[in-house]
Amino acid sequence: MNEDLQLESARSAVIAIDLQRGIVGMDTVPHVPGVVVERCARLLAAAREADATRVLVHVGGGADGRDRLSPDADQPMPAGPPPAGFSDLVHEVGPEAGDVVIFKRQWGAFYGTDLDLQLRRRGIDTLILCGIATEFGVESTARDAYERGYRLIFVSDAMTGRTQESHDNALRRIFPRIGRVRETATVLDALATAH
Repeated sequence: MNEDLQLESARSAVIAIDLQRGIVGMDTVPHVPGVVVERCARLLAAAREADATRVLVHVGGGADGRDRLSPDADQPMPAGPPPAGFSDLVHEVGPEAGDVVIFKRQWGAFYGTDLDLQLRRRGIDTLILCGIATEFGVESTARDAYERGYRLIFVSDAMTGRTQESHDNALRRIFPRIGRVRETATVLDALATAH
């Protein structure tokens, strides 16, 4: 997990998942949301400096709540529309000029959005994933990206989960099988020296 990382800025995108008002207020482990937001903001700033693509993903739904998933489940998501301001991105991450903003209506950022089109038209093949929550938005997006053939880098200390067990499961059992797991400092170094 500590080996050097080399990136091509023109082929790389930092994708920050669900750093929005309604989610950064949740309890998470092992990192509090503020720490994750700060690290993701640093990754996005480094991507801007390197002229790599930046993608800000946020989730929500229509005012009547009817466009949200609501399957029969043992632990269903809250029904109805989200509270006011739920989907608003936190100001620390942007958006800034040139950032791609993706609005989704479920955990993963690919289904029902133009994320794949936005990435492919820019020639992106490497995705650097961070955000909240590890086992929901990040993992769902990662699985879809893996199945679409993207090269994946997971910034382990720039994501956090709802439980320690589920966060650890993703980082130890899922992500190493579909990509590379690195810490923020390693990815920042790679972005600073990207060619």
